Amino acid sequence: MERLSAEEIRKRLEELEDWRLEGDHIAREFDTKNWKTTIFVVNTIAGLAEIHWHHPDLEVGFKRVKVRLTTHEAGGLTERDFRLAREIDRAVEGVLRH
Repeated sequence: MERLSAEEIRKRLEELEDWRLEGDHIAREFDTKNWKTTIFVVNTIAGLAEIHWHHPDLEVGFKRVKVRLTTHEAGGLTERDFRLAREIDRAVEGVLRH
């Protein structure tokens, strides 16, 4: 897995809404309605992470979930991080709509 250049990262971040660069990670925070929804969001992200065998850092609060992605083996961001970010966006937005 090849690390992305700063320019490649910038371009990919433009395609993702609400994600930002934090050092060698991309991060997004989801606001949830309540604790139950927070847990649904965490479980949704965990399921996707297992499918992709790519495990994000998660910070969980009462009505929020923060996700941070990086490819540790590559020492930075790869296409794998952006692919999982897009999948997380689609899946979590579905959870939050209900």
